[in-house]
Amino acid sequence: MTDLARDEFLAGIEGRYAPIVVEIDRVVRGAAPELEGRISYRMLTYTLGKDRRAWVCAIGTTKNAVCLRFLYGTYLSDPAKLLRPGTSTLSTIDYTALEQVDARVVAAYVGEAVAHHAEFKARAG
Repeated sequence: MTDLARDEFLAGIEGRYAPIVVEIDRVVRGAAPELEGRISYRMLTYTLGKDRRAWVCAIGTTKNAVCLRFLYGTYLSDPAKLLRPGTSTLSTIDYTALEQVDARVVAAYVGEAVAHHAEFKARAG
């Protein structure tokens, strides 16, 4: 993935969230360099191959936080108890400060999401 998608995403968000997005993006890309990034659904989404609808994770923002979303997050083990449920499959980790982003934790969640993506996708139907 190039920095183009990330930079395009950064241009459209509040500046105060930029350092958090940059750090999460750095960790996601380091943990799973095979992921491809693009802007989709008004988020910076990361996909495996050409399946853009079944993205692995995404970074989005709300007026209160930067959100690291996992499309199949309800299937993740969640050892740090950080995931907030969103839909029947989607879960989110919310960040309001750069200091909250623990690279090891983010990398572990992303690694699990990538490793089990096909299985989670099949479970979701």
